[in-house]
Amino acid sequence: MFLVVKTGNTMKDLALNYGDFEDWMIRFMGVMRQNVMVVDVQKENLPDSFDFYGILITGAHEMVTDRHDWSERTAEWLRRAVEKSVPVMGVCYGHQLLAHALGGTVDNHPKGPEIGTVDVNLTAEAKKDPVFKSLPQTFRVHVSHTQSALTLPEGAVVLANNPYEPHHAFRYGKNAWGVQFHPEYDALISREYVLNQKEKLKSPELTLGGVEETPEANSLLGKFCEYCVK
Repeated sequence: MFLVVKTGNTMKDLALNYGDFEDWMIRFMGVMRQNVMVVDVQKENLPDSFDFYGILITGAHEMVTDRHDWSERTAEWLRRAVEKSVPVMGVCYGHQLLAHALGGTVDNHPKGPEIGTVDVNLTAEAKKDPVFKSLPQTFRVHVSHTQSALTLPEGAVVLANNPYEPHHAFRYGKNAWGVQFHPEYDALISREYVLNQKEKLKSPELTLGGVEETPEANSLLGKFCEYCVK
């Protein structure tokens, strides 16, 4: 089994018509849904066991800096999962929560929110990474975040960045990854997030016009799952 740690919910209308964060994630994982356990940590306790092929953590509209009880409990559980060498991948809020759990610092990004579809660039370390190494040097990703992992845990390796966000992806140890961008989004989802946050944008029409599909980013979830079952 794989475990998807559901840390939040998308917008109500989008969820009603298109599913929620966990559905989008499972779509690109490349595994049968019957082989995925979903735990909503705002409502449910995480398992006592860490006996999973891999663990994925969704995004959320909440902020890690709010230090919600459910979030802090999840951070501690994730720290133990990493200690036990279970493969883990956190996305957006999950990326930030994982960084926080392992000793990094999360807060509002000093440049403000990053929204839409943008380029990210791989670092030299990514070319040696088992999940990232087959990706092109530069590829498109969907983004929608206000907070970031401003400092990474000690010993973490940066795998992807861009001029706005120096920590778009990192690896900690051999089995823990965080990605600030959204490999579970498609263009429809990204457009909905741009429209929902247009008041935050200087040029919402330009941002909306730049939204496109991101197949390389989408492939990361499947690459992670493939790594987990090798």
